[in-house]
Amino acid sequence: MFDYEVVKECKQSGARIGILTTPHGKIETPIFMPVGTRATVKSLSPDELKEIKAQIILANTYHLYLRPGEQLIKKAGGLHKFMNWDRPILTDSGGFQVFSLSKLNKITEEGVRFHSHIDGSIHMMSPEKSIEIQKALGSDIVMAFDHCSDIGISHEKAREAMELTLRWLDRCSKVDLEGKQVLFPIVQGNVFKDLRIESLQRTLPYAKCGFGIGGLSVGEPKEVMYEMLDTMKPYYPKDKARYLMGVGTADCFIEGVCRGIDMMDCVHPTRVARNGMAMTFGGNLTIRNAEFAEDFRPIEEGCDCYCCRNFSRAYVRHLIHTNEILGARLLSIHNLRFLLRLVEKIKDAIREDRLLDYRDEFFEKYKF
Repeated sequence: MFDYEVVKECKQSGARIGILTTPHGKIETPIFMPVGTRATVKSLSPDELKEIKAQIILANTYHLYLRPGEQLIKKAGGLHKFMNWDRPILTDSGGFQVFSLSKLNKITEEGVRFHSHIDGSIHMMSPEKSIEIQKALGSDIVMAFDHCSDIGISHEKAREAMELTLRWLDRCSKVDLEGKQVLFPIVQGNVFKDLRIESLQRTLPYAKCGFGIGGLSVGEPKEVMYEMLDTMKPYYPKDKARYLMGVGTADCFIEGVCRGIDMMDCVHPTRVARNGMAMTFGGNLTIRNAEFAEDFRPIEEGCDCYCCRNFSRAYVRHLIHTNEILGARLLSIHNLRFLLRLVEKIKDAIREDRLLDYRDEFFEKYKF
């Protein structure tokens, strides 16, 4: 039920268009995945996600384990039925959330002992438990439980974290997913080239149709992330989907695809939307600024999203200034559709074997 097939490779860049097959449908890559951490993309309905042409969404194991609990979701018929989403779902393992709550956790060989950020209760998340939770959730793609190490640590400490991730991966792989879900292992190695290559090579035997690249976009300069991707690119197998975790700005998305990445996700588009920022092909617009108070143009000319088809910058600014939830909803719709429109333009450039030219054209107009 799971497969990844490359259907077109750009002669200029090596980027590719592929088809990732899952029980809940086929995903054409490259693709951006909206993040529905708690079984919802904040403020948006499943129908709105389909209208912007989202093919797959991401949900989070850590948060759903704490609330409402994976057994309740299993009783409801699984995550797809619980949230009324009939397309593919990927679940993060919870490893990054535990990493980001470092003051509340303790990492051991067995797993991670952590305090709930909700009520302070103590929990233990092992590799086996993470996979069992995801099994109960019923997602299509299950991420391995990994140890994301801090930027700035020594090579020795980074190796220790990488080795722990590999040992945890082996334990994850022993949980029987009954052919209904597929495990994506995660490459680590911090910002050390030799560790990245070694981690990739030792991780690939566990990858049936795809793998994740973790531990990047966590505070390091973008140039360092690109360097790590360039380092790993020659070692990627062609028949596996490559998922760069936690990336969602326009510049990083296009640079990632040029470096052979197929899938990305991030909360960035909806988070900045709630703060009044719109993503466009000319750069980000802070819609709450006074310059837009009497601007009756759409957020972006040529955008086909619901927001741009129906409302002006002035109206959306008014909603943001008066704390009306519709403002955040409209900008969330726009920002996600913007990234998916970018995906469409990238695919067109791949089909025409001119992605590097398109990247140059994009950055000529894009203002940081």
